[in-house]
Amino acid sequence: MDSRHKQIISIFCTSFFTFQLLFHFVSYWFSAKISSGFNSLSFEKKIEWNSRVVSTCHSLVVGILGLYIFLFDEASQADPLWGDSSLVTVNLAIASGYLMSDLLLIIFYWKIIGDKFFVIHHSAALYGYFFVLKDGVLGYIGNYRLLAELSSPFVNQRWFFEVLQYPKFSKANVINGILMTLVFFFVRIATMPPMYGYMYSVYGTEPYRRLGPLLQFIWISACLILDVMNIMWMIKITKGCVKVISLIRQEKTGNNLQNGKLE
Repeated sequence: MDSRHKQIISIFCTSFFTFQLLFHFVSYWFSAKISSGFNSLSFEKKIEWNSRVVSTCHSLVVGILGLYIFLFDEASQADPLWGDSSLVTVNLAIASGYLMSDLLLIIFYWKIIGDKFFVIHHSAALYGYFFVLKDGVLGYIGNYRLLAELSSPFVNQRWFFEVLQYPKFSKANVINGILMTLVFFFVRIATMPPMYGYMYSVYGTEPYRRLGPLLQFIWISACLILDVMNIMWMIKITKGCVKVISLIRQEKTGNNLQNGKLE
């Protein structure tokens, strides 16, 4: 085993155990400190709360690092198919450790946080990242996919507000909902055309043929699976956002009419 693969395994294991530690210990202590409502939650809600705290931590780490790589990492930008960047390797290994950790937690606490779509999502991502890390190819593409994680903190915050019984029309809830919809669209939906456009542009070229049928299939199939789910989630989020905005407008209209009558 060469030094590169030893580094990947080391980062993967460190990531896995760090996120397990965050879930089982750190989140309980931290959440009780910052939120008075945490201790009053049921066991089931605390499990999902801890899962979402860990998800947010992971998203901030790999999302911000992924954005830096996307903007400034010359090694991956110079050759998106074959460029082997150490930063990309680190980011994908961290993400893979988290995905494995979260997948095991989902299975172990299936009755509480079990979700077949998350199992499919995590499995597809792990399937793709395994070959990227093993063969040192498609690193730029793998990191590009991690930009989607920048939307997760807003999705999780929406759940925190809900479980803490924040009013649906509270300023914090509405602002987070709008930001969640916008960020989700930009990092998960708007990123699709450039990615598939690039895939089309390199199709049949020598670097693409050199990937071989297996990696070609993995690249295309993993992206399609993840993007079908992203579109489904985007539709659901958009419907919820439109519904809230419509209700706010109706409430304002009703208040204006009532004030007009009173006057």
